[in-house]
Amino acid sequence: MTLTAGAERSARGTPRATGRESGPVDHGAWFLVLPALIPILVLSVGPLLYGIGLAFTDSQSGRTAPTRWVGTLNFQDLLHDTLFWESFRIGLVWAVGVTVPQFLLALGLALLLSQDLRLRWLARALAIVPWAMPEVVVGIMWRLVYNPDAGILNETLRDLGLGDGRDWLSGLSTALPAVVVVGVWAGMPQTTVALLAGLQNTPRELHEAAAMDGAGAWRRFLTVTWPALRPVALAITALNFIWNFNSFALVYVLTNGGPGGRTRLPMLFAYEEAFRYGQFGYATAMGCVMVAVISVILALRLVATLRGGDDT
Repeated sequence: MTLTAGAERSARGTPRATGRESGPVDHGAWFLVLPALIPILVLSVGPLLYGIGLAFTDSQSGRTAPTRWVGTLNFQDLLHDTLFWESFRIGLVWAVGVTVPQFLLALGLALLLSQDLRLRWLARALAIVPWAMPEVVVGIMWRLVYNPDAGILNETLRDLGLGDGRDWLSGLSTALPAVVVVGVWAGMPQTTVALLAGLQNTPRELHEAAAMDGAGAWRRFLTVTWPALRPVALAITALNFIWNFNSFALVYVLTNGGPGGRTRLPMLFAYEEAFRYGQFGYATAMGCVMVAVISVILALRLVATLRGGDDT
């Protein structure tokens, strides 16, 4: 009886003690998060909400009349703007064309750098050099590589007897592939670093056990390496797709959207509408559409990933 009464008193006293302790902890957590939350609200959420509101106005640069609320007129105009949807198509082609080779090449490089090689530390350091370079510098450097008269690419082709070279960035059929090559080269290091970190977390004992069971290199990759690497691969691929779709500086320096709009990505199109033609409301409507479409694509990707995880 004594133990029962004591247990009942302890049970009745536990919620009150927990309630007294939870209050200060919650407030303390908010104070810890607040320094990081304020910049996000001021620099990200605030401009985003302002941009969404601006998309429903006729805001223009140099206009003396007050800005008027026009509702969904900008979005209605976008539905019939063939140039915008062509740039959106080019943006998707660019994002996929960069993200897929980026991942495959980075995966091969990460697997190579994870081996016990001589001077592996030097190879790892050199592999991240493109990542350390600003996009503007990368664009200027590759413009010199693609230079039709004195570029190293055309000079190499001439030395090998493969032709007199061509103007890679000005050709209608070569501009986009040439820019895609630069995008893959510039973005591959960050993917390599992420995949290499995932490989380092794969237990070596699993590889040794699979090798003892007679599994070859390809079989070990499918049964040991890839399952452990899959979450990292999905995350970095999604991030790369977003970054590549929203690319601006690299393509702007290389081609400025030319020739004939063949490399005009959506961000370049919105930039021109806003800062060349002064159509701020229309340009922010483009930005809203791009954010909405990318969000839907990523949501579908996330749902498919979660369902795949549930099935396994």
